[in-house]
Amino acid sequence: MLVLLLLHLLAGLLAPVLVRWWGRQAFLALALVPAAGFGWVLSRLGPVLAGEEQRETVRWIPALDLDVALRLDALALAFAALVTGVGALVLVYCARYFSPGEEGTGRFAGCLTAFAGSMLGLVLADDMLLLYVFWELTTVLSFLLIGGSGRRLAARRAASQALILTTAGGLAMLVGLILVGQASGSYLLSEVVADPGSGTAMTVGAALVLAGAVTKSALVPFHFWLPAAMEAPTPVSAYLHAAAMVKAGVYLVARMAPGLADVPGWRPVVLGLGVATMLVGGYRALRQKDVKLLLAFGTVSQLGFLVTLVGAGSAELAAAGLTMTLAHGLFKSTLFLTVGVVDHATGTRDLRRLSGLGRRLPVLAAIGTAAAASMAGLPPLLGFVGKEAAFTALLDGGLPDRTAAVAVLVGLVAGSVLTAAYTARFVWGAFARKPGVPDTVLEHPPEALFLAAPAVLALAGLVLGPASPLLDPLVAAYAETLPLLAPEAEHLALWHGWQPALALSALTVLGGAALFAVRGPVQRLQGRVAVGASADEGYWNVVQGVDRLSVLVTGTTQRGSLPAYLGTILAVVLALPGTLLLTQAPWPGEWRAWDTPVQAVVGVVVVTAAALTLRIRQRLSAVLVVGVTGYGIAVVFALQGAPDLALTQFLVETLTLVVFVLVLRKLPKDITERHRPRERAVRGVIAVSVGAFMGAVGAVALAVRTATPVSAGWPGPAYDFGGGKNVVNVTLVDIRAWDTIGEISLLVVAATGVASLVFLRGRTGGVDRVTRAELSRSGGSGRRAPRDRWLAATATLDPARRSVVLEVVTRLLFHTITVFSLYLLFSGHNEPGGGFAGGLVAGLALVLRYLAGGRYELGEAAPVAPGLLLGSGLLFAGVTGVAGLLLGGGVLQTAVLETTLPVLGDVKLVTSLFFDCGVYLIVVGLVLDVLRSLGAELDRQEDQEDPIELTPGEVVLR
Repeated sequence: MLVLLLLHLLAGLLAPVLVRWWGRQAFLALALVPAAGFGWVLSRLGPVLAGEEQRETVRWIPALDLDVALRLDALALAFAALVTGVGALVLVYCARYFSPGEEGTGRFAGCLTAFAGSMLGLVLADDMLLLYVFWELTTVLSFLLIGGSGRRLAARRAASQALILTTAGGLAMLVGLILVGQASGSYLLSEVVADPGSGTAMTVGAALVLAGAVTKSALVPFHFWLPAAMEAPTPVSAYLHAAAMVKAGVYLVARMAPGLADVPGWRPVVLGLGVATMLVGGYRALRQKDVKLLLAFGTVSQLGFLVTLVGAGSAELAAAGLTMTLAHGLFKSTLFLTVGVVDHATGTRDLRRLSGLGRRLPVLAAIGTAAAASMAGLPPLLGFVGKEAAFTALLDGGLPDRTAAVAVLVGLVAGSVLTAAYTARFVWGAFARKPGVPDTVLEHPPEALFLAAPAVLALAGLVLGPASPLLDPLVAAYAETLPLLAPEAEHLALWHGWQPALALSALTVLGGAALFAVRGPVQRLQGRVAVGASADEGYWNVVQGVDRLSVLVTGTTQRGSLPAYLGTILAVVLALPGTLLLTQAPWPGEWRAWDTPVQAVVGVVVVTAAALTLRIRQRLSAVLVVGVTGYGIAVVFALQGAPDLALTQFLVETLTLVVFVLVLRKLPKDITERHRPRERAVRGVIAVSVGAFMGAVGAVALAVRTATPVSAGWPGPAYDFGGGKNVVNVTLVDIRAWDTIGEISLLVVAATGVASLVFLRGRTGGVDRVTRAELSRSGGSGRRAPRDRWLAATATLDPARRSVVLEVVTRLLFHTITVFSLYLLFSGHNEPGGGFAGGLVAGLALVLRYLAGGRYELGEAAPVAPGLLLGSGLLFAGVTGVAGLLLGGGVLQTAVLETTLPVLGDVKLVTSLFFDCGVYLIVVGLVLDVLRSLGAELDRQEDQEDPIELTPGEVVLR
């Protein structure tokens, strides 16, 4: 199972490359991945029906007791077959849906393939937290698929709406899963369902889990996001919004129902919202003019039907629900794919303009009509079998409360009447010839491959109706996990004889036909009784209200004064933690001012520098003096035996000074702001108090330690298991590697944010190279700079800005600094250094090149986009975490490889070195991004504002 998930991940990553190589034919190759999954799922059908569960568990984060726990039982197999089978066919469909060379096809292919893998992981996950991870992956990928290229406003709005609602529901579900896990004593779904526990925590947790399912499956009152998501391409609608993503909520309810159906509040919520959604969706479907929107509201209606059945908590209704889930996945994906063909062939989806397609496209009409018949519940299709099973279960007492059973039955029958009515509306609107409407012209007749996917799905729904007894063992295997409330279990079959359920099925079809026959009066009635408000409008009103509130709060609290912000924060720190420190903290019994007199000297220097900062009126001088305090702290680290910390502090302080200097170019030279004596006194008191507070916190923290530090036992394992003598570096890349992943991710986000605030043009614009300057100076002759001329870009600087000394120093030191950075990178596992320190040193080498030659020289030194370095580094660091798994360990666990090579002799290589290489790339990308944004981009803006014109034919860019 894990191999299948990794295969989907690999295919998703390679999809853009394959599309670039093979065009839209790449979808056929990508379809092999879910097809392989479908074949594997079918191969496990026999063992699952025999009662054997397929389980795989891989240690993920042992310290947190998190495992990649996967399980394949009857329910997971049914949903996995739906996800993989429909996914493979949709990818085949995409090979003809997209035009050759259409922009964004590679991105779409990657996202759709990755979504298929995420959905497969969701239905296979046995660990609830792992399920949540896949749950959110489907949310993010659906956002990308709905939004498309981001150029259309409607698609962006629909994508953001779906993301906000499903993410909010997902967060609620996460809290619910934690409560359920704590109440039951386990985070494995199999164990929770077997012994769910009870109490308030379980009740609240179950309600929050339902909140996630309700938003994901678009139940009332969150049903409106699904029709809006029809802005997505048709393959997305067919897969995500018919067969896969919206089924996640149905799956979660079905998975939890055996254990949580008897929790207080579960059945009223599931049954009430399910029936209401079925009625609302069916009613809204009758009003639609766009056949795709008609199917979208029909999907909403059917999702309400499915949740009602699988969440009722009885074996007979669960069997009917699983059957209807399979049927719905088949007929609704077929119908969406059919609409895609109609839209592609005619250029419209408006049923008022479509006419005569049944004769022009008879094969497509037969496919669409067969799927529609299954949706309406007509024999001999699978939809009929599932709907009749649901009616039979309710008539036989499938709910503990007889009154509730009658109410639910009435609601489902009424909803089924609406289903039959909008099904007839769809078939009539898409394929019938309408009086007074000319036959629709076919702009692009569909190819055979374009019709293959909907044809296979429609045929499956047709065959599985008469063959429904073959599905009965699979459905029964899941249904047996719930209590049987009827006198006996009803088996799936196309014909059960003359019984009340058959009469109800006939009633729904006849009622739907009658409702369609009077569609004109019905539409006029709907127009007269239309409600002014809607859930969609309510959502946007809430969003706008939140926006206005945020503007009000921001305007009230954010006054644009940095001293005010800092003063408020520090005053709160003194008032709350400071009070607790003075009143309750255990103070140390012994105080020691310093360990060596040198520490006292450094302390005096640091305090003196801090005091001088308050008196200096020039910004640059103040920054340099502040830097002295940072260097002083680095000296203290070195004196205390922490060379790694000292090295990092020195490098960070140096780079910080460079950033300050770059920023100061846009600020006045002198600090002219004057404050009244009272203001200076208040600031001084706060500053001194916070300094004393932090010193006291450090003293108390050292004094209250009673246990042995956890790091005391690290040196041995650091060498034995991490393969390194530098405990600090081994900690960063192995022992606490997950923390490092979070930190470098934060660095990437920070670099992107800072640069985005400065750049006025595209965030991923080209790198300024010296060739551009040469072209400008030569009047566009195309002459390139000589390759043997190093620091050639210095010629583009204003002569007044050039420094011969700096250029000579750069020539002497740049390569040495670069080599030293690599030394720190490769030696960091055993000596002070590592990827972070090495990256900082390499960044300082780039700073030197920039200071010597300007932005063009920076482009020559690093002719690569910073975003590429940042992304590559993060990807590289993350992918190396899999090395531990492949070598039999855990994620991000270091593996030691020892071998003997010619010339080199004995070589010892640790896999965490590659993780450190990712950190190195990220830090270099961060520095390069800072230099490009705060340095080169500001230079470019100044050049545009104030070019220096010299003699004709010569232009110098400043």
